[in-house]
Amino acid sequence: MDKFTVLSAVAAPLPEENIDTDKIIPARFLKTTKRTGLGVHAFDSMRYREDGSENPDFVLNQEPYRKAEILITYDNLGCGSSREHAPWALLDFGIRCVIAPSFADIFHNNCFKNGILPIVLPHDVCTQLMEDARMGGNARLTIDLPRQVVVRPDGTEVPFNVDPLRRKLLLEGLDDIGQTLQHEKEITTFEERRSKAQPWIPRIVLD
Repeated sequence: MDKFTVLSAVAAPLPEENIDTDKIIPARFLKTTKRTGLGVHAFDSMRYREDGSENPDFVLNQEPYRKAEILITYDNLGCGSSREHAPWALLDFGIRCVIAPSFADIFHNNCFKNGILPIVLPHDVCTQLMEDARMGGNARLTIDLPRQVVVRPDGTEVPFNVDPLRRKLLLEGLDDIGQTLQHEKEITTFEERRSKAQPWIPRIVLD
């Protein structure tokens, strides 16, 4: 998982509430178990018309938001089913940070597990950041995770809070597997000792 430290990027405003995981990645694209290749289908029903052509009114089909790495929405982002494909699709599109007044719990957790920083800010602050984002490509937001602030284009800093452990894992680029591999030496030593004492039990090898 890539580390998240300081991100300065274009932010896309999507002023909607209750954007569920089926809107983020429709169920028909959930056949894959790979984390890559889903970005083209992110927000599929909103990005494309029935004939497959792009919907020019959707923000991610407009410049400069085609290369947005920050997404700003309203309440209850990621509600609906618990599909982990939703943060996979956002990440594959290029989104590293999502900002909203509230998130669905499972989606919120899945974002952290996949290297996306979900930031909770009041509704009125999200509105202000959307206005900043509508200024175009020069109006980049900066997400400073070490200091836990969002820096607006005019230099104003907006503080946010992140659970200390989750903050640490993002800064170090550690997902669940990465956390386990930090203890590889101890696990290997234990397995070697156990395999001698109980050779009939299959040995776990970290690879």
